[in-house]
Amino acid sequence: MGDLVHTVQFVFGIFGNAASLFLFLVPMYTFKRIIKNKSTEQFSGIPYVMTLLNCLLTAWYGLPFITSNNILVATINGVGAAIELTYVFIFLLYGSNKQKRKILVIFVLVLIAFATAAVISISFFHGKNRRFFCGMAATIITVVMYASPLSNIRLVIRTKSVEYMPFFLSFAVVVSCTNWFIYGMLGMDLFIGISTCIGLILGVVQLILYFIYRDKKTSTVVDEFQYA
Repeated sequence: MGDLVHTVQFVFGIFGNAASLFLFLVPMYTFKRIIKNKSTEQFSGIPYVMTLLNCLLTAWYGLPFITSNNILVATINGVGAAIELTYVFIFLLYGSNKQKRKILVIFVLVLIAFATAAVISISFFHGKNRRFFCGMAATIITVVMYASPLSNIRLVIRTKSVEYMPFFLSFAVVVSCTNWFIYGMLGMDLFIGISTCIGLILGVVQLILYFIYRDKKTSTVVDEFQYA
């Protein structure tokens, strides 16, 4: 029975990897525009720097010396960290001087925060305590990241328009969180389960709002994280 559970968990982890990769690649259209225009315009780089921190902490949590049987968590978040790092470098290349300074400061703080968490977890914690510390750090940042669409939800309710809440992005969030929630529950991992459950709830709320307001105005598919 245990082998069957691990097999099913692995399958959901693979599906979760695919859905997460799609979410990481969605902003490519925004960055294609930035590179073409050689300007970041009014786009904000902060969400990408914060997502980088989330990926780094979650990848660290998934490593074998922190938790067992979570290598799929480590791999996809390692890939995500590389993608987000690319986005940050593009902002540093094409942003205004003010934007560059702001992003660079936050980027350095993110690296310091991750390095500090990693060193503390290795130096001062062992076994279950290490897992708890790393899991708590990753979960807090993940919840913050998933909560970022709340401003979009308020905007949709106020304007009765889904222009800034594209269907496929919300759908991908639901698919990704569903797979990772099941993965976490099968592995008895509350840190993965709790954070993805919150993301799943917010994703479902966005889909419900989409179907309520989709006919109010013509929606345009844009990156929901593009503006500060």
